[in-house]
Amino acid sequence: MIKVEHKDNVAIVTLDRANRRNALGSAMVEDLERRFAELDRETSVGAIVLTGAQPSFCAGSDLKELGTMNLAEMAEHEAITAAIARKITFLNTPVVVAVEGHAFGGGFILACSCDLIVTSAVARWNLAEVPNGWLPPWGLQALVSRVGPVVAKRLTFGHELLSGADVFRLGLADYVIDEGKSLEEAMRIAGLIADMPQPAVASTKQFFAPLVAGTSEALDAGANRVFIDNCKHDRAKATLARFGAKA
Repeated sequence: MIKVEHKDNVAIVTLDRANRRNALGSAMVEDLERRFAELDRETSVGAIVLTGAQPSFCAGSDLKELGTMNLAEMAEHEAITAAIARKITFLNTPVVVAVEGHAFGGGFILACSCDLIVTSAVARWNLAEVPNGWLPPWGLQALVSRVGPVVAKRLTFGHELLSGADVFRLGLADYVIDEGKSLEEAMRIAGLIADMPQPAVASTKQFFAPLVAGTSEALDAGANRVFIDNCKHDRAKATLARFGAKA
């Protein structure tokens, strides 16, 4: 589910569930945490590139899997995913994400949790949680850190399907590139950083980590509680029922 390759001093981490648009199931999330931790300890790795198996980056949470869980189990799954995304900020190794195809829901927020975002101009970005009936259960601090609270609120409403060019103009993405070129560009950028002195790069991440993370742990815990409450209401129940969620 997670594929790791090395090219010189850059590690490429690929979400590899193309048949599910690389949805974040429990096994993938746990594997992603393990791979990031291992790569962060490898002195030969100066930067990490996160990407998804074509044709998408990540379609968000695996709703088919969530549909087998009750609300308490869903909340636990999302809390685990939240913790893993937060840890990216505190790695010593920079993570550059390459987005093609879709960055929806949790995939959108996972990308925001990385240090640098490279997106295809025609990639599609959306937070679908509010239209589904609930607040995103984690990661909104990462979004706020990138675009500020006003734009973050606009994006969280989820009423707009945005392109990569759109999110670049909003300041959410750091770089925009032609379709099919995001991985190549992310590798180029990661290579530049990986060639820099590792202690200075790590110190830069460590210095900015508390400014980027803010009160993300407390906010994620609060969002998770609201998520559970939202899922008790009619619109959310109807959405979850489509995937067979248990009461």
